[in-house]
Amino acid sequence: MGRRKYPLAGRTAVVTGAASGIGRALAVRFASQGCPVAIADANAEGLADTEAMIGGPVFSQVLDVRERQGMLGFAAGVSEWAPTPIGVVVNNAGVATSQSFAEASPEDDEWVMDINFGGVVNGSHAFLPILIEQNSGTLVNVSSIFGLFGFPFQSSYCASKHAVRGFTEALRHEMRGTGVSIAVVHPGGVKTNIVQNARFHKDEAGNENQGEASERFARLARTTPERAAEIIQSGVERGDPRIRIGADAVATDLLVRIAPVRYFDIIDRLMPLLSR
Repeated sequence: MGRRKYPLAGRTAVVTGAASGIGRALAVRFASQGCPVAIADANAEGLADTEAMIGGPVFSQVLDVRERQGMLGFAAGVSEWAPTPIGVVVNNAGVATSQSFAEASPEDDEWVMDINFGGVVNGSHAFLPILIEQNSGTLVNVSSIFGLFGFPFQSSYCASKHAVRGFTEALRHEMRGTGVSIAVVHPGGVKTNIVQNARFHKDEAGNENQGEASERFARLARTTPERAAEIIQSGVERGDPRIRIGADAVATDLLVRIAPVRYFDIIDRLMPLLSR
């Protein structure tokens, strides 16, 4: 028996973190497929720019995903507005910090955890009941390549993305036997502003210059947001429970399986070559 398909064309799509990057690319892509699109982000200006790019029905709300009641209100508004059943909900909003744990700002670590994991939990609480009631649709939670392994000076980011992975896997098993699909996404290096917008203190190379770190990330990131959006849509429509974006995500996943303790020794040797 073949895997069940989940076509999205014409069904309502919901995306958080839609003011830029992967979220914006997803919103624009879904709209191009004939989907009414509901978008949210704390960045009002960026969200308005995304809304202007969408050539179809759109529901837009400025929203901090850390606010549970705000997320519940957003879901209620989407449910009332949606002209078609919800086909996909993407909990995508995310932020980063770069700092050693020993010298960390706890407030920055909490900021990362509250948005990256807390926002996913809030979005799932808000929209999963709607998907269960209609007995269809896919809930997509965006983790990271850093949800597959640990990386120095990224303890809170890794913790938040591992949490998203474990949480989403548990939900997937809970939804077995229903019409609701659950998927986790692991992007590798995608050309977004996540480093530029991070609460940056120092990276694993000892660099304290955020501009230089952002430029280094830009050299390493090989995947465009548009390509990431294409991969996510294809994965959702195939019913994939885990969607890896980029050759770096696929290779890292394999490396961690082969060398579960020594993987960082290999990564550390490769980093100068990759940076060039």
